[in-house]
Amino acid sequence: MSSCDPESSDPQNIEDMMDINEDANNYAQHLSKPSISVASSVYELLECPVCLNAMYPPIHQCSNGHTLCSGCKSRALNRCPTCRHELGNIRCLALEKVAASLELPCKYQGFGCNGIYPYYCKLKHESLCAYRPYNCPYAGSDCTVVGDIPHLVSHLKDDHKVDMHNGSTFNHRYVRSNPDEVENATWMLTVFSCFGQYFCLHFEAFQMAMAPVYIAFLRFMGDETEAKNYSYSLEVGGSGRKIIWQGVPRSIRDGHKKVRDSYDGLLVHRNMALFFSGGDRRELKLKVTGKIWKEQ
Repeated sequence: MSSCDPESSDPQNIEDMMDINEDANNYAQHLSKPSISVASSVYELLECPVCLNAMYPPIHQCSNGHTLCSGCKSRALNRCPTCRHELGNIRCLALEKVAASLELPCKYQGFGCNGIYPYYCKLKHESLCAYRPYNCPYAGSDCTVVGDIPHLVSHLKDDHKVDMHNGSTFNHRYVRSNPDEVENATWMLTVFSCFGQYFCLHFEAFQMAMAPVYIAFLRFMGDETEAKNYSYSLEVGGSGRKIIWQGVPRSIRDGHKKVRDSYDGLLVHRNMALFFSGGDRRELKLKVTGKIWKEQ
């Protein structure tokens, strides 16, 4: 059975796919309003009157003909939210068939997607659309800004005041007077511009099991398929010792915490970090060098 078959729609999966950042809708509409040829009255019929999201099978109705989505029905305690009559288990098959006949543009048309998709395939496409906007990669705050890469680069520079550097090699020093503090120990994001792309360098402390560690990793401002075209190395050391990490930058599609919690980067335990720092080991003074290159 086709993955777009309305009979195969899983209400939970549909609800998960519909959990898309509303800021993306606002930003896309700001760029360009898609031209929709379907009458607005049809859209109103397919809009759940309770949650205002698009309805997918099974679409339910009460004995008076008021419709609602399966998610809202499960929370309605068997009472129609519109007229308060008993809901029962009546499906609105006619409306489901109307929906199956529709073909609609992707919601990210304003970002460059020109595809037209059957109603029941549209959400699945949008959850994977290559043109869907990116979340702001800034760590240390719950920033809700979304947009394409040029928009996010400007946002990081103007609003978050991040360090912007040109070039594929770098040399950074991370200092902290209280190395015992792990909570909220996130250093300023650094953005590098090279090979016509942008990369984000993260460095922070966190608790791994019972041991505090430091981690540095690079994220690519673009999709995963493009990120695989690049590699990077990180090196930290002191007192005649050093640790070298080499890997592939993760896409900013993967959240900052997801990358950190997968330990996909240069990991340095606190005791080793203080050893590298030298002196009386009461102050963190780590020097991290790195290089980004494009695979042939």
